[in-house]
Amino acid sequence: MTDSAPATPAAPTTPATSATTQDVPAFGWSAYAERVNGRFAMVGFAAILLVEALSGQTFLKWAGFVS
Repeated sequence: MTDSAPATPAAPTTPATSATTQDVPAFGWSAYAERVNGRFAMVGFAAILLVEALSGQTFLKWAGFVS
């Protein structure tokens, strides 16, 4: 005789989520917008430092805001 008891269904597995999968691009004040804004600000600041290092002048003088 064979025992044909119904097998219990396996619990559905949910994929592991990372910290960024819940972030949805949205307009307005959101964590996503703040993160992107911060990253662009860091790139801009690094660019200003690079301009100052290569030109030997302050950014304001290089840009012509002060003489």
